[in-house]
Amino acid sequence: MRVTVALVAALLVFAGALGPVRTLAGEGQGQKPSPPFRPFVVSGDFIHVSGMLPTGATGAIVAGDIKAQTKQALANVAAAIEKAGGRMSDVAAVNVYLNQASDFAAMNEVYGTAWPTDPPVRTTVVANLVIPEALLEISAIGLRPGAERVVVHPADWQRSPSPYSYGIRSGNTLFLAGLVSRSGRDNKAVAGDITAQTRLVLDNARAILQAAGMSFADVVAARVYITDTKMFEEMNAAYRQAFSKDPPARATVRVGLMSPEYLVEIALRAVKTTDRTAIVPPNADGSPGRPSPNLSGAIRAGNRLFVSGMLGATDATRGNVGAQVRETLARIGRTLAAAGFGWPQVVESTVFITDISNFAAMNDVYRSIVPAPWPARATVETGLVSPDGLVEIMVVASK
Repeated sequence: MRVTVALVAALLVFAGALGPVRTLAGEGQGQKPSPPFRPFVVSGDFIHVSGMLPTGATGAIVAGDIKAQTKQALANVAAAIEKAGGRMSDVAAVNVYLNQASDFAAMNEVYGTAWPTDPPVRTTVVANLVIPEALLEISAIGLRPGAERVVVHPADWQRSPSPYSYGIRSGNTLFLAGLVSRSGRDNKAVAGDITAQTRLVLDNARAILQAAGMSFADVVAARVYITDTKMFEEMNAAYRQAFSKDPPARATVRVGLMSPEYLVEIALRAVKTTDRTAIVPPNADGSPGRPSPNLSGAIRAGNRLFVSGMLGATDATRGNVGAQVRETLARIGRTLAAAGFGWPQVVESTVFITDISNFAAMNDVYRSIVPAPWPARATVETGLVSPDGLVEIMVVASK
């Protein structure tokens, strides 16, 4: 299968050497340590693709505007998907991290050419990236050949004004696009405070879930993007109304959204199964942890585990990114073990870091704890809800 020179350069610089699932090419050959993540991990029907930057054949960010960089980043995603045995037409979900919201329209123009029909679901937020010259980063979840791929669209809704679907279902798994305070029936933005917007977003999510034959009880993971952490508690109060029991795993971070009128964007993942268990992470001494009314530490759905965004901010780790990463990974490790999983089963990781200059320090600790071959990963700079938090990490594991 053909892999472009640009992808090889990108992966060597940003995602480690290419290799089949659970095998890392180049180990033991005297090479410098690769970044602790791989370009993709195949697990069951899913292909988890790391955040791809617009790097060209030399490994440097390609010259040009957002259109040129979008084209290159998509080419790198496509090459990874193809290397894993998949096709771009079968991609189910995409995350786009833009350096600036003003590039949204131009990015959309190029992005839409990758999926002329039935595009994947998508979440697009503003975040700073690892390399300052990069204008965007794109991560994705593809499907292996033969896996079911069904577009889910409420019957009385218009098509999205941007090139994405509202829902993609594959088997018992449903991916929902990042939803904002916009009416699906007429595509008009709906003004309101954080409470009103959160309620409308969740009403929209309910409509998509119902169109797929699901409900909020099937949601296993959520990502909540808010523009101001001062609105966190008000968002939580509205959010809790949708999840009365065993709420999904969740990460909440502060980012910019594509329009200043939007205060919150929420992306959900759901799994229809009777084998669903909420996991409460134990304390470091092994004593039982305390459940949160807003999120579950993790949700086990069959042979998959969706772990909430974890932080390691304590009095002892305040101001020390390495110490916080170590504590965060320890908490994730305890959660994995409590659910009967381990680090070798982790297939997807997202790192939210408050200062991208701490990227190397974060990587050093991450590499020392997370064993190779590593999961796919995206790392972006965002704000966190905790004022002392320097890093938050969210993972997905699969047996």
